[in-house]
Amino acid sequence: MTDRISYNSLRDFMRRLQEADELIRIKEKVSPILEITEITDRVSKSEGGGKALLFENVEGSDIPVLINAFGSVKRMSMALGADDIEKIADDIDSLIHMKAPESWQEKMAALPTLFRMSKFPPKVISHSSPPCQEVVAIGEEVDLTRLPVLKCWPDDGGRFITLPCVITKSVEGVRNVGVYRLQVFNPKTTGMHWHIHKDGASNFDDHRRAGRSKMEVAVAIGCDPAVVYAATAPLPPGIDELMLAGFIRNSHVDLVQCRTVDLEVPATAEIVLEGYVDISETRIEGPFGDHTGYYSLTGDYPVFHVTAVTHRKNPIYLTTIVGKPPMEDCYMGKATERIFLPLLKTINPEIVDYDLPWEGVFHNCVIVSIRKRYPAQARKLMSALWGTGQMSLAKMILAVDESVDVHDYRQVARELLNRIDFEESLVITEGILDVLDHSAPKPLRGAKIGIDITGPEPDDERQSSLSQTDRSFDPFIKGCEDHNEIVSLNIPFTEVSSPLAIISIDKKAPWDGHRIAREAIHNDEEGAVKIIMALDKDVDPSSHSVALWKFFNNVDPSRDIFHEGGRLFVDATRKMKDEGHPREWPDELVMDDEIVKLVDEKWPRLGIDNSAVEDDPKPDFESGLD
Repeated sequence: MTDRISYNSLRDFMRRLQEADELIRIKEKVSPILEITEITDRVSKSEGGGKALLFENVEGSDIPVLINAFGSVKRMSMALGADDIEKIADDIDSLIHMKAPESWQEKMAALPTLFRMSKFPPKVISHSSPPCQEVVAIGEEVDLTRLPVLKCWPDDGGRFITLPCVITKSVEGVRNVGVYRLQVFNPKTTGMHWHIHKDGASNFDDHRRAGRSKMEVAVAIGCDPAVVYAATAPLPPGIDELMLAGFIRNSHVDLVQCRTVDLEVPATAEIVLEGYVDISETRIEGPFGDHTGYYSLTGDYPVFHVTAVTHRKNPIYLTTIVGKPPMEDCYMGKATERIFLPLLKTINPEIVDYDLPWEGVFHNCVIVSIRKRYPAQARKLMSALWGTGQMSLAKMILAVDESVDVHDYRQVARELLNRIDFEESLVITEGILDVLDHSAPKPLRGAKIGIDITGPEPDDERQSSLSQTDRSFDPFIKGCEDHNEIVSLNIPFTEVSSPLAIISIDKKAPWDGHRIAREAIHNDEEGAVKIIMALDKDVDPSSHSVALWKFFNNVDPSRDIFHEGGRLFVDATRKMKDEGHPREWPDELVMDDEIVKLVDEKWPRLGIDNSAVEDDPKPDFESGLD
């Protein structure tokens, strides 16, 4: 087992960030309404994710705001007490494959591991004045407006608490800790936005089926980083997230009893909200600028009634923003990708590695390499993954051979364009989708696509075709240039078996994406281009990562992917109702021009290293496709 640094509180972690020059303290007065988002968005899209930011002078509150604390590979590793996330995965792998000791010597050697495991469960302590209850407000004293809660994006329905550790228990008393956003409605109530697939929603349904009128809830804001991360982790139902936090931090999590509800919260949390949700009460919540880069739409969600607010003296408000990647949540998601690989391999031993690209916003794309032993093994694995936990939400699974580095997107792209067979490689099925998937005609369910480009190795004749250099794209390019509805185009790879052309089009009518993609190949009689993907006119086809982001968000495989005449067509444009998409299509996140100008004016006074921030911080994620 690897020794790791343990933090007892968020403040311990902040001290380490400051010592490592990973924290910028900003004294300039800023507004929690959009301003902090614009500043943080620029920093998080800078090289390597920039630095953590502590806003010490926030309008309307005397509480400082900490954000982007986990927004880099280095800080995410620091948060989990390791110099490399892979070491945590190695520890989990060692526990999974730990052999039962037989000899006396083996039993003695196993003692440190067994002792460490015994420290994992959280521990309820007695404390007359624990840190999280140094200040207590109950009943009429409760006032959520004292908190510097952010309004993140211009069309958000209000201010949202975005990084809360929401603690509930099932009717049987099994604890769940999850991160569910809370829209602040007034000084004493918020929304409780738990998706239908989440354990918090399951506990809520348990209480309703049991005939309960209320369910108690506690919300811890600003916990130590292991607890915050564990609350985001996709653990199986019934597994206590605080157990995982104890494993990560190498010590149990101290809990204290709440003042007004029968729940326990981390003793060193900065701020705690106590209260309940009424089983019969809902309220319209949203819209909210979400991690897909689009607004999630309004919906009916339970209302959280706050009966007490407790906090430390001089508390710190930990929060995050989400939107077009890369952002802070991307690094947290990548940590989950690595930490949970051993568990995924235990269930599916043929898996060698996997990658969840930022462009796929984690639930839209899985690239998996397998150790293939028999025909259709990749398809068997796809079915298994689509039936496993949060992997069941994946819209696309791409299976490659074990020789392919799934983290090298350029290599993956070449493999895809060299090996894809439009008749044999594609599997389109249907299943559950993430609630944030807006491409499907119906919410929560829709088409999924599997792409199997695993061996056998191409034969000599096929391999020689890969090196063709006399293929001419001129007729295709000329035809696109003459087409008045094709705005621009790009061909990322030319020396591959199935070249892809990305075109942006001036879409005006239903099915224009399909029609114009077909018309684009009119002059290409020799078939130089094999795959054509259509995007809306505001998308630059040469920005390959943005194009992929649009593809993963906007494509319903059964409606928008089709092949005919030896070509594959993909329509990744915004859909209209007459295209078989009756749902409202969400808007993309864009900051107000006035806020951008205001931050431009303040920027020199913020103390942020300008050289580390791009002049035009747009979401070009650089997947290595250029």
